[in-house]
Amino acid sequence: MNKYEGLFIVKPDLSEDDRKKVFDQIADSITKNNGKVISANIWSEKRKLTFPIKKFQDGLYYVVDFNMPPDGIAKINYTYKLNESVIRFLIVTKNA
Repeated sequence: MNKYEGLFIVKPDLSEDDRKKVFDQIADSITKNNGKVISANIWSEKRKLTFPIKKFQDGLYYVVDFNMPPDGIAKINYTYKLNESVIRFLIVTKNA
């Protein structure tokens, strides 16, 4: 299992309940693909974006550290692309 870090930019106009659902969906997709969430935190509330993404000027930044087999990354990338509440994401490998 490799260590990964995911940074997700979520729509800023979501209600508190919708945000919680999106965060749960992010964690669920990791666990469904044989991964284990180590930590998950809000990195920044409503931060100004450098350039507009999908017509949004601000975004909510969410960071997740997790372990997962390498073959699961392609599956969760596809899942996150389909989630309309996630406007941008990046998953990188963490070194020990």
